[in-house]
Amino acid sequence: MELKDIDLNLLLVFERMLVEKRVSAVAESLGLSQPAISNALARLRRLLGDELFLRTARGMEPTAFALQLAEPVACAMGTLHSALNQQSVFEPATSTRGFTVAMTDIGEIYFTPLLMEALSRAAPGVTISTVRNTAVNLRDEMEAARVDLAIGLLPQLKAGMFQRRLFRQRYVCLFGQGHPLAARKKITQKDFSAAEHLLVKAAGTGHGQADELMAAQGIVRRVRLTVPHYVAIGHILRSTHMVATVPERLAQSLAEPFGLVWRPHPVPLPQIGINVFWHARFHRDPGNQWLRGLLVERFSEG
Repeated sequence: MELKDIDLNLLLVFERMLVEKRVSAVAESLGLSQPAISNALARLRRLLGDELFLRTARGMEPTAFALQLAEPVACAMGTLHSALNQQSVFEPATSTRGFTVAMTDIGEIYFTPLLMEALSRAAPGVTISTVRNTAVNLRDEMEAARVDLAIGLLPQLKAGMFQRRLFRQRYVCLFGQGHPLAARKKITQKDFSAAEHLLVKAAGTGHGQADELMAAQGIVRRVRLTVPHYVAIGHILRSTHMVATVPERLAQSLAEPFGLVWRPHPVPLPQIGINVFWHARFHRDPGNQWLRGLLVERFSEG
């Protein structure tokens, strides 16, 4: 097939269908009628020789061939969008642009106070909205340009996205100042196994790998409480005698406000990399480039 045989508008419809999964929603987002979208899909099906989208109870689900096309089409459209808009400029001091950044709950605790402080000086009119990586289909939202950046330990974004390492960090043990282990500078594996534990099962992140590695090494924990996120652990740990395994920078952020103590982890666990991710359509966007640069300047270890 030659490119001259493809109407670019058909690819726009294809890209929106991957995200919206409903003809009516695609029509609304592109400002077209539903019959126009249906006709565009019919033309694209004839050109490509595939159904592309099948009607199901969950909406129009992509076929295997459509999924195969999804990433290269999104990258090509993003590159074209960037090329056509490369003359645009971004002036942080006067801009009132809003950015949407996907973060884990750890990211909101650690990054947002420092990021907003930096923005207040460099770009006082710029606003930030955060979304949780588990609350949306993050890859689809980034492909649809509804999320500008994503930050964290997000293995599901490793393929098909641009990324930049911000820093690496280790896991530590975090607990209240009144915990018996607080008097010790070093915790042994025996101490660790004997303690009562707060276990965080944060879906959509790579932090569960630490639990898997401890289990593989035969480390047994007395888990008293399991929670799905890190948001409340400061409140919980300061009022109990439990221990939580957390990333070091989170421990540093929570220690002073909640009267907590952290110690090196007694179990050999690999360091984790925290990255910033962005889609190809924003690779040359001046505003996105500026915000990425700010994050690297403020948080990168080099």
